[in-house]
Amino acid sequence: MLDIVKNEAVGKLVLRLTLGVLILFHGVAKLLHPGTLEFIGSQLAGLGLPEVLVYGVYVGEIIAPLMIILGILTRLGGLLIVINMIFAIVLAHAGDVFSLTGHGGWRLELQAFYLFCALAILFLGSGRMAVKPD
Repeated sequence: MLDIVKNEAVGKLVLRLTLGVLILFHGVAKLLHPGTLEFIGSQLAGLGLPEVLVYGVYVGEIIAPLMIILGILTRLGGLLIVINMIFAIVLAHAGDVFSLTGHGGWRLELQAFYLFCALAILFLGSGRMAVKPD
């Protein structure tokens, strides 16, 4: 029975689909509510960065998740999400790095989940169950 659950390809697929679908929800929300980009642009400007970088949100939350879900240039998709999450943490959550929620969880656990899952995909690749396995 243990051999049935030892399937690296399925494990990588589950990881890819989990991260890809969950991040994609954030990207679709930004497409439906483009006003959120104004906040991100102002945060970038506050750090002295060009506001045009705000469109990287679409790369990190729509294009990269689709790459990961489909298994096309999966490692690159993982890298793009890692970069996206670093920007998200610095721009919107830097004050929460050492904070806990009212229930004792780390305030950045969702962002950390996305960041470290993307990092795992960067290191692991797509697996066999992909449009273009790497």
